[in-house]
Amino acid sequence: MAPAAAFFDLDKTIIAKSSTLAFSKPFQAGGLISRRAMLRSTYAQFVYLVGGADHDQMEKLRQFMSQLVAGWDVATVREIVADTLHNVVDPIVYDEAVELIGQHTLAGRDVIIVSASGSEVVDPIGTLLGADHVVASRLEVVDGRYTGEIDYYAYGEEKARAMRDLAERHGYDLAECYGYSDSITDLPMLEAVGFPHVVNPDKELRRHAVEAGWPVLEFSKPVALRARVPLPPAGPTLAALAVGGAVAVGGVIWAGVRRRRPA
Repeated sequence: MAPAAAFFDLDKTIIAKSSTLAFSKPFQAGGLISRRAMLRSTYAQFVYLVGGADHDQMEKLRQFMSQLVAGWDVATVREIVADTLHNVVDPIVYDEAVELIGQHTLAGRDVIIVSASGSEVVDPIGTLLGADHVVASRLEVVDGRYTGEIDYYAYGEEKARAMRDLAERHGYDLAECYGYSDSITDLPMLEAVGFPHVVNPDKELRRHAVEAGWPVLEFSKPVALRARVPLPPAGPTLAALAVGGAVAVGGVIWAGVRRRRPA
């Protein structure tokens, strides 16, 4: 029998917010972005939660954040994410999602996170949650800094293509695989598996799920992950940067990139 997997979107499926926008507050507290930028990010988060994540909204978020990206130091971003991961993620992870991930693991299925957010944010969250594989967007890096361009955008149909590639490499039978997402933009991802589920769906995806007979799940309870998955103590990165006034960095990685133009 071929192995199977469970594919999860991240934002508003496993966690209650945009994973990248969620990091704006600790960066502001550490003196890494201005109060004005943090407030604008908070507003963008509100619009994202209320308005959903359709294609137009995703494009607006990316355009809004694009001014913050070019020149950010890659190593600093990764250190800040590592140091603040539990404080940021703990309050916004759905207990129901953690339970579901555990059920799939016990059933012998690989757990795979497929997210349009940047790998600098998604990879450590995937490790924290015990995911077997992660698919995430990747930003162009030159001389250790982000250029503001994107090398790989895990969005829309590209998510489904990445899933098919994983299935080919690992022998998954997609007809026996599960999929979970909240957004109509992930319809190709859900249609690629035999057992699609929608989680806290936007209006358009809910309508499609009802017509197709897909299960509709409602997640609402946060879980204290530090009680389940202990992390090493946070390092001195935030304090050092706050005192030293290091280069401005943001946790809004994916939202701050422009789609790379063809050469």
